[in-house]
Amino acid sequence: GRVMDLPYAMVDNIAKMIPQKVGVTIDSAMNGDADRDIKPNAEFKALYEADETVRDLIDKAKRLEGLPRHASVHASGVLISQKDVGEYVPVAVGADNVKVTQFEGPTLEHLGLLKFDFLGLRNLTVIQQTEKCEQQIDPAFSVDNIPYNDKAVFECISQGKCAGIFQLESGGMKNFMKELKPDCLEDLIAGISLYRPGPMDFIPQYIKGKENAGNITYECPQLESILEPTYGCMVYQEQVMQIVRDLAGYSWGGSDNVRRAMAKKKLDVMEQERQNFVYGNEANGVPGCIKNGISEQTANKIYDEMKDFAKYAFNKSHAACYAVVAYQTAYLKVHFPVQYMAWLISSVTDKTSKVAEYILAAREMGISILPVDVNKSVAEFGVEGKNIRFGFNAVKSMGRPTITAIIEERTNNGDFHSMQDFITRMAGVINKRTVEHLILAGAFDTFGNTRRGMMNVYERMIDSAVKQNKDAISGQMSLFDFVSEEDKQSLEMKVPDIQEFEKEDLLEREKEVLGVYVTGHPLDEYTGMWEKHISARSTDFLIDEETGQAKLMNGSKQTIGGLISNIKVITTGSGQQMAYLTIEDFVGSVEVIMFARNYQKYKRLFDTTNKVFVTGRIQADADKPARLTADSVVSFDSVPRRLWLRFDSLAEYETHRDELTDIFKESDGKDTVTIYCVAEKQRIALPQSQCVKVTSDLLYILKSKYGEKNVATT
Repeated sequence: GRVMDLPYAMVDNIAKMIPQKVGVTIDSAMNGDADRDIKPNAEFKALYEADETVRDLIDKAKRLEGLPRHASVHASGVLISQKDVGEYVPVAVGADNVKVTQFEGPTLEHLGLLKFDFLGLRNLTVIQQTEKCEQQIDPAFSVDNIPYNDKAVFECISQGKCAGIFQLESGGMKNFMKELKPDCLEDLIAGISLYRPGPMDFIPQYIKGKENAGNITYECPQLESILEPTYGCMVYQEQVMQIVRDLAGYSWGGSDNVRRAMAKKKLDVMEQERQNFVYGNEANGVPGCIKNGISEQTANKIYDEMKDFAKYAFNKSHAACYAVVAYQTAYLKVHFPVQYMAWLISSVTDKTSKVAEYILAAREMGISILPVDVNKSVAEFGVEGKNIRFGFNAVKSMGRPTITAIIEERTNNGDFHSMQDFITRMAGVINKRTVEHLILAGAFDTFGNTRRGMMNVYERMIDSAVKQNKDAISGQMSLFDFVSEEDKQSLEMKVPDIQEFEKEDLLEREKEVLGVYVTGHPLDEYTGMWEKHISARSTDFLIDEETGQAKLMNGSKQTIGGLISNIKVITTGSGQQMAYLTIEDFVGSVEVIMFARNYQKYKRLFDTTNKVFVTGRIQADADKPARLTADSVVSFDSVPRRLWLRFDSLAEYETHRDELTDIFKESDGKDTVTIYCVAEKQRIALPQSQCVKVTSDLLYILKSKYGEKNVATT
């Protein structure tokens, strides 16, 4: 439709007539397909027959349907041969000058070449580094010896707290784990196998069977021992193999041939195997189901289920490996949260959206994220007590040689006592850009100066240090050469005592050099309301690392919320205006498309200082992050909020009642206030006359007086 320059709305309307089902085609969407439970669409067919433009579009699409979209390379498939691979098969040069075969995997296997899959996972590195970190405290600790029945681990997974847990951190998988409530490794193995196209249809049946064994039914008694571990559902390829062996008398090799035929969708072989399965094959030594006392109708029904399932089935051995890694990451997250989260964040420093996501997850776990510090930071994110300290690697323009030099200088000659001392001692290694980025990242906050003050003087400090070095090289003496170290500190250039940057300005500068917000976030005061009203985070729009697919279903309705960080207005060919917005939340950003029909309605809200909720439909294109096509926009300020204050008892609240009344008078507004008294478990909704306008200033005052954990908004 885009190539033919057809109106988006028209093409979108046609696309929505094609069901979101595995294996659907344009013909089956139009004329129906009983085997796939797809009903004929008379409107689609009438549109095709009546409109020449639509017919041309559909005919062209049908010619492209089923063709390879692009040439892809197996993520971990390595071909091993006696001689140069090019002597056996045609090769090409892929990305990063890697030699790639021009034949697909099945063709290579048919030719008798040996292919190995080597799966490299950053999660394995995180596990290894966390293990080493813990071994500094407990040398006997080993991931190989952890118990696989830890209730706390399964409780964490069942609550959907799966950020950073291998295979389980996508939004859909988190929700599935909440429903599944796994309580053993077998459940994790099954969950990982079920959560993919095809087997996903069995999820409700699996959960129902897990909750109540009375819900489980079997087509014949022989299936019970095979499917009982998975609550009556076919989950693994190994179960298909066992069914044909136990019910029809196949050999081990014969059962693997059935699995291969089904997995590769070899229709002629599958039909031949149906005959063998139901009626037997004396020549191959297969008695068949009927001879083993299973009716023809039941045998065919079982075979149909196997055939449909095996197209997408996972093998259990593969799923078990994934489940073990998933459990290990969950175990380390539960029992060594600071060490694990530090190494997890370090593993994704090249992906700012993942850094932001994991920082948010760490904070939700009660772990404080400390800013870069020239006297305490190391290259990676480091463990500091029960906190995580930002590493130098996260600061833009900080190369490995510079980082190493800073750490070595600190180790050999002691901590830096001021920014001037740092600049003087590192003058031959650092430049103005490095110092500027360290200031904005908060690396010198430890010396008690404002970042604005340091920005005002750092260039002169560097110029002075460079001059001193030049003088030393030329043999010239300076005043510093004749005074003690203590006196040198008193002669240092002073950082002016000036007011700090405004909060949002400071945070924005911090984000420029770190890629993420650290000491705060522009949305902090809206956290409760944001979580309450959104259905997706920005990270849900990214391509899933394991599946290579968008995490959100194309066409699904979602609501996101955040700061408008960028606006691009364009004029369409018909002379109407539309806009592309970037909405930034706590963990990343999303591209939002606002077409002309809605742009005029909501353009008054489009300002880079505005915070909004956007509701719309997911547009998930191949191999790139999903986008949101906006239907409606609501400003944060127009959404009613509730301020919560917690006191230990009603008596404690009474002692602060008058003080609160005075504070609320200064923040008059329409947001309601609720008091919660812990001892009495009592909620007190304050009258409308004491409604407030929730602002960052009000929250700062209340948190300062009553404690950060006793103030919240929703």
